[in-house]
Amino acid sequence: MINRRKFLLYALGTMGSVLLSPKNTFMKIAQAASVGRPLLSPSVKETYLNFVMPLENRQQTDMIIIHHVGGTNRDVSAAEIHQWHLANGWAGIGYHYVIRKDGTIERGRPRDVIGAHCYGYNKTSIGINLVGNFEEAYPTEAQLASGEQLTAYLCQLYRLNATDNIIFGHRDLNDTLCPGENLYNQLEDFKQAVFAKL
Repeated sequence: MINRRKFLLYALGTMGSVLLSPKNTFMKIAQAASVGRPLLSPSVKETYLNFVMPLENRQQTDMIIIHHVGGTNRDVSAAEIHQWHLANGWAGIGYHYVIRKDGTIERGRPRDVIGAHCYGYNKTSIGINLVGNFEEAYPTEAQLASGEQLTAYLCQLYRLNATDNIIFGHRDLNDTLCPGENLYNQLEDFKQAVFAKL
């Protein structure tokens, strides 16, 4: 029979090794909580797209870049964009997420691989595309709400601090009209809505 002192020493030793384990769930929860309120992952429709070249894992994530489709205001899917990008001779869709007009979030590239959506910044960013041509049209309320929820979740997942410059329109980083004037003009409100969720 074990006495109380031995039991406590054993328990403390066991708990210490568990808490100090780098893959420990408790530590991950504590780290997530230190960013702010824990957010539920938004519903993402899986697309099971096949890429024609190997995709490389992203080692660092320090920004989220917002795009529009441009060229068309149709409610195109991630699968359709994937086909366009394949036709250009690329590996497949360059964005990690596509947000349809009804607010449905579709998977583009796998979340933790390097994207192909913003020259010079792909290795450290996630690309989110809101479907539409926002030089002419406006994003729907459903798109904006889904985009805000997804972006807030990704900020927590990757421990991105709301006080840092972390959310950009494509045009902030490259010479392009993307994400379109009518979305870009709402980007500051979008950021504030994201940060309010953290």
